[in-house]
Amino acid sequence: MSGSLPPLPERMRPHTLEGYVGQKHLVGKGCILRNMIESGNLSSFILWGPPGVGKTTLARIIAETLDREFFTLSAVSAGVKDVREVIDAAKSRNLFSGAKAPILFIDEIHRFNKAQQDALLGAVEAGTIVLIGATTENPSFEVITPLLSRCQVFVLKSLDTGDLSVLLGRAVKEDEVLKKLNIEVAETGALFRQSGGDARKLLNILEIVVDSQAGSPGIRITNKLVTDCLQENIAIYDKDGEMHYDLISAFIKSIRGSDPNAAIYYMCRMLEGGEDPLFIARRLCISAAEDIGLANPNALLLANSTFQVVHEIGLPEGRIPLAECTIYLASSPKSNAAYMALEKASDAARNDLTAAVPLHLRNAPTSLMKDLGYADGYKYAHDYPGNFIDQEFLPKGLEGSVFYEPQHNRHEDALKAYLAACWPKYYGKGGGD
Repeated sequence: MSGSLPPLPERMRPHTLEGYVGQKHLVGKGCILRNMIESGNLSSFILWGPPGVGKTTLARIIAETLDREFFTLSAVSAGVKDVREVIDAAKSRNLFSGAKAPILFIDEIHRFNKAQQDALLGAVEAGTIVLIGATTENPSFEVITPLLSRCQVFVLKSLDTGDLSVLLGRAVKEDEVLKKLNIEVAETGALFRQSGGDARKLLNILEIVVDSQAGSPGIRITNKLVTDCLQENIAIYDKDGEMHYDLISAFIKSIRGSDPNAAIYYMCRMLEGGEDPLFIARRLCISAAEDIGLANPNALLLANSTFQVVHEIGLPEGRIPLAECTIYLASSPKSNAAYMALEKASDAARNDLTAAVPLHLRNAPTSLMKDLGYADGYKYAHDYPGNFIDQEFLPKGLEGSVFYEPQHNRHEDALKAYLAACWPKYYGKGGGD
C-alpha cells in the first residue's frame, strides 16, 4: 500500500505538543512538563512508561520546540565510547557557539550498565547535556542512584480509548495514504483491545488491516476483519516482540498463582519468540524476592544461581535451569510480607527523614559524645538470656510500629514464634496478623 514510505506510526508522529495525544497529567495546560518546556528551563529527566505511549515522540517535540540540538542513542547498541563521543561533541558546540545544552535522548536507558551510566554523570551534573531517558522498567531498580538523583522521573500512562479514538480518526483522515482510501471504521473493539493502550501497536494493526484489503473499492473495518488479519499476519504483528509485556506478565502471575504448568508454558512461549533468557532470569529473581520471599528463603538463592548459570552457558542449555527454577518458584509457598514491610517502612521513612536516632543507639567514640548521652543505656543483647533484651530501637513517634507481619507458612511460622517470644506485645496472640 505505502510502497517505500515510512510505516504508518512514523508518518503519524506529531511534531508539536498540540498534536501530541495522551499524558495530559504531564503536558496539559499548567502541568509540570509543559511548564518546563514553556519556561525553557529544561532539566534532565526520565520518561517511564509502557511501550507506544509517546516517550520518543515527546523527547523530539521538546527538542524541536526549544530549538535544541538533539542527539539520540539506543542503549541496546551504544557503548561507553558512543556516550563519550556525544558528550565531547556537545562540549565543543557549547564552547564555540554558546548555544544552550543539547538534548541527549537515550532509549531503553535501563539497558545501560553501570559503566555506561557513570559516563553520563559528569556531563549531566555540569549541564553539558540535558539527558532525557526512556524506559519501560522501574528506574529505581535499573538506573544507578547518582544518575537517578540528578533526574526527575515522569510516569507515562497507557493510552485510554479516548486517546486511541483520536489517533485512529486522525490517521484515517490525515495520513497521506489512508485519506485517499474509502475507509469506514465500523467497529473499534478489536483494534483497541489488541493495541492495549499502545499507539504504535494501534497504527501497525490499522496498516496491516488496510493492506489486507488492497484493491477493494471500500474498506469497512470490523472486529472480525481485525481478528482475522492478525491471525494471518501474526509474524508481522509481533515481529518486534509486541507481546513481550503480555507474556512476561502472564509468566509472573502464573508463578505468583502457584501454577507451574502455566508458568513453564509462558516461559517457553517467550524463549520460542526469541526473548533474551537473561531477561527471564532477572524476572525470576524479582519474583523470588517479591512473591515468595521469607516463605522459602532458598527461592532467591536458586533464582540468583539460575541467573549466573544462564549468563555463563547461554542457550540452548540455559533453558534447563530456567525451567527448573520456574517450576520450583511456582511450586513454592508464597509470601509478600517482606515486600509489604518494605513499603510500610518506606512510607514511615519518607514522612520524616529527620527523625533522630535514639541516643542509646548512637556510637560514642569521643568523651564529648559520651557526656552528651550517646550510647547511654544501650543494652548489649548477647549479655542477656537468649541473646535478647527488650529495648526500644525506633525513633520517637514511631515506637511500637510493626512493619513486618509474618504470613502463614512453615518458614514464617517459625519466624513468628521467635518474634512472639521476644516481642509478645507485638507478635503475641493476634499480634503481627
